[in-house]
Amino acid sequence: MTDEPILPAATVVLWREGSGGPEVLMGQRGAGAVFMPSKFVFPGGRVDAEDHAAARPGFLHPDCARRLALMVSGDAPAPEVLVAAALRELTEETGLNLAAMEHPSLRFVFRAITPPGRTRRFDARFLLAHADGLDGDGEDFTDASGELQHLRWLPLPQARALDLPFITEVVLAEVAALVTGGDQPGVPFFDNSGATPQFRRIV
Repeated sequence: MTDEPILPAATVVLWREGSGGPEVLMGQRGAGAVFMPSKFVFPGGRVDAEDHAAARPGFLHPDCARRLALMVSGDAPAPEVLVAAALRELTEETGLNLAAMEHPSLRFVFRAITPPGRTRRFDARFLLAHADGLDGDGEDFTDASGELQHLRWLPLPQARALDLPFITEVVLAEVAALVTGGDQPGVPFFDNSGATPQFRRIV
């Protein structure tokens, strides 16, 4: 059986300060979904052809753009194309929009390639953004596509107690450290592109 191709993908991890501490926006995939059914995830998905024509500059710090371009194949999407995919998926799945700001609003914080043998395989980049960059009401999900159900802002401990994919658990732990003042010695990268899983840091 031929293994699934690895498709480029991008995800937005939105967070804000809640009354009890930092909160993140998550939703639940449908029970009939082919990939990760019923799991709680962040809004995101694969890069589409339209994203190449809608590259979104200005959202990334130069260091994040540089890291997004490391450890990739020659045909990998440019950083601005990954941003376009992430922002499109955010809008489609939640109805929310991140506006272009005076300062870059997206931070590249995690990358993971789905292991072999799965029904879908992605090279996913996770981009962290604060909710103050939203253009509109962060509680208004009326324009969401319905692909993600039960969209809600969750305190970090509550989010980490949900039924999550393994990588989402790891990303949440990384985000929890970052939004409470921690830093990264390079972007963590779970590389399952080959027969042997590798953990790397993109510096």
